[in-house]
Amino acid sequence: MELRGDFARLLPRLRQDRLHRELLVRAARVRGVDAPTAVDATAGLGEDALLLAAAGFTVTLCERDPVIAALLADTLLRAREDERLSKVAARMRLVEGDAIETLASLDEAPDVVFLDPMFPDRRRRASTNKKLQLFQVLERPCEDEDALMAAALTARPRKVVVKRPLKGPHLAGVKPSSSLAGKVVRYDVIVPPRESI
Repeated sequence: MELRGDFARLLPRLRQDRLHRELLVRAARVRGVDAPTAVDATAGLGEDALLLAAAGFTVTLCERDPVIAALLADTLLRAREDERLSKVAARMRLVEGDAIETLASLDEAPDVVFLDPMFPDRRRRASTNKKLQLFQVLERPCEDEDALMAAALTARPRKVVVKRPLKGPHLAGVKPSSSLAGKVVRYDVIVPPRESI
C-alpha cells in the first residue's frame, strides 16, 4: 500500500465555477482584502489548504507529524512542477512543527486560521479506506482542544474556521458566530471581536 499526496486529482474542484461553491472557501471568505492570508494549523495532506490557495489565499501549512510533513513536502514539490498547479502551490508554505508554537510566533496576524484536528472520539468505520486508516494511525488525535483554539484566537485573525463532523460538538466548547453545513461536515466560523484602534 502506498500513501502519497496528489493535488492533481483535485483539479476539477479548483475550477472557478466550482471553487466558490466549496463550503470551506465560503466560510473563509474575507471581504475587502485583496491578498488574504491563512494559516492551516492542522494541514495533514494539504487538500483544504489547496482549496484556500486556489481561492487566492497565501497559506501557511502547519504539520506536526514528521512523516506526514514529509509526504506533504513531496506533494507540494510535485505540484510546483505541474503547470496546472504551480501558481496555486506557490502560495503555499509548509512549516513542520507544532501549530500552537507556530501561531504564537507569527509576525503578522493572518486573516483566517483554519482548524481540522483529529479527535479522539472519531471511530474508524469498516468503510474507511485503507489509505485513510494509515493516515489516521500517523496523525495523533488532538490532545488539547482548548490550547489549540486559544492559540488560534491569540493569533488575532479576522476569523477562525473549524471543520467539524456534521453533528460533532463545538471545538473547545466555543460557540461559532455562524456555521455552514454540508451532508457530512460543517464549518464553524468564529469571528473574534476586533480590537479598537
